[in-house]
This record gives sequence, C-alpha cells and structure tokens, in this order.
Amino acid sequence: MNRDATHEHPIRRSLRLPGYDYSNEGTYFVTICTYNRRCVLGEIIDGSFRANAEGNIVKECWYELPYHYAGLALDAFVVMPNHVHGVLAFLDDVGAGLKPALAGKPRRNLAEVVRAFKTFSSRRVNGLRGTRGVAVWQRGYYEHIVRGEKGLSEIRRYIADNPKNWEMDRENLRNAALPGRA
Repeated sequence: MNRDATHEHPIRRSLRLPGYDYSNEGTYFVTICTYNRRCVLGEIIDGSFRANAEGNIVKECWYELPYHYAGLALDAFVVMPNHVHGVLAFLDDVGAGLKPALAGKPRRNLAEVVRAFKTFSSRRVNGLRGTRGVAVWQRGYYEHIVRGEKGLSEIRRYIADNPKNWEMDRENLRNAALPGRA
C-alpha cells in the first residue's frame, strides 16, 4: 500500500464508483468485516451459522435499519463468524404510510446507513461485553451496486450459500495461508 509523504497513514484507494450518487434509488450489496476479522459473531457448524449473543445483536441491528431510514428496504442478509453480507435498496417513499415519523426525513446515502449499522451494533455489542468504545468493525466496507435481476439473483445465492462455503471463504482466517489467498 502506498504512503503519502506528508502522512503516516497508508493512502486508501477508494472502491466507490467515481461520480456515482450513493443516495440514488438502487440496490447495493455490502460486506462488513469485524475488527481484525476476529470470529466474534458465532460459528459455522455443519455448514450452518450459529449466532452467539453478539451475532444476534448484529442481526437485530440490521433488521432495525428501515425504522431509522425512510425508503430503505432490506433483502438478503447473512451473519458469518467475522463478517456480514447484506443487500439493501433505496426506494422512493417506501413505508411513508407505515412510518409517519420518518416521512419528512431525507433519504440517507449508503455510507451513512453502513455507519449507522456499525454504530448501533457496536454500542449494543460493547454494552453486552461491558467494553465501552472497543472496535467491533473494520474501518471500511465493501460495496457493489447491483445491476439487474440476474446480478441480484447471483448475490442472493452467494449470501444463502455463504455458511456452506465457509471452509473456502476468503474471510475465513484459516485460509490466509492457502495459495491465491491474501
């Protein structure tokens, strides 16, 4: 990773699509990893994910996001031992009749929704652990703009199959030493 001569920190290459407005109506696939990719959310047993208390908190926080953001719809989602995958969409006026308190609020962008998810879940996980302010999530996240029904179907299948494929998952730290894995 390159370093800026005037800064100690590495120069991060943005994965964001230049010029794209991430508050636009659309569907997004995100992957969010735990801090240092530690397996703190549960475990995979016989190809199925078994959440611990932290994993259950993370799941609850994800599904509560539409109560905080008007026009946000959730799709496929999975919690893994050290990351989550989810699909979310910004829609026009979704839930305005069901959630009048949100009707006048502006729609947020993808980065804001991910930040809120990390904040809400970190506070609750740290409350459970009695460890105020301890990092739960990595600084960034991976995102992909979903283009078309075929792409969405493939992502849904990937998310559904993720626990079965844990042994070969790039986020599984036991695979770090395998050829072709970084």
